[in-house]
Amino acid sequence: MVYFSKGELIIRNMEYKDAKAITDAEREQGWIFASVEKYLKRLEDQKTQKAVALVAEYSGKPVGYINIYPNSAWGAFGGKGYPEIVDFGVLEKYRNMGIGTCLIDIAEKIAAEYADIVYLGVGLHSGYGSAQRMYIKRGYIPDGSGVWYNDKVCGQYEACKNDDDLVLYLSKKI
Repeated sequence: MVYFSKGELIIRNMEYKDAKAITDAEREQGWIFASVEKYLKRLEDQKTQKAVALVAEYSGKPVGYINIYPNSAWGAFGGKGYPEIVDFGVLEKYRNMGIGTCLIDIAEKIAAEYADIVYLGVGLHSGYGSAQRMYIKRGYIPDGSGVWYNDKVCGQYEACKNDDDLVLYLSKKI
């Protein structure tokens, strides 16, 4: 399904061929942990209607992605009937072109079909700096549970590592 089409940009459901193309492009830009399995999991979740997996295609190439889990079981709002935005990214050379904004606009529109609140977890290390800024500018606020590490609240003075598993959950009324 196509959700948006204007000029060279198309936002559509992810397809299996996109998984390898995005993974290869991520590896080319130096993302050593890029893995096709991540995208295959999203596609399987889409097939079983647990998720909506979207891809941004620019000039015929997949250059970004975002996933919406309408009734997510994870994180601060897990199991409460709120949609979660999961795993959002745009390849580095396609950033600052409005592609990410378009992806998240569509994701929020889809989320609004399920509830009036949407949430997401954002990493805390500097690699997530632009995402942190974007979410705040879009009206997302911390949920108040503190930081999470390895899918659970990281207790006060508890040890953790500033890696991709250290996140802060944010929500937004839509």
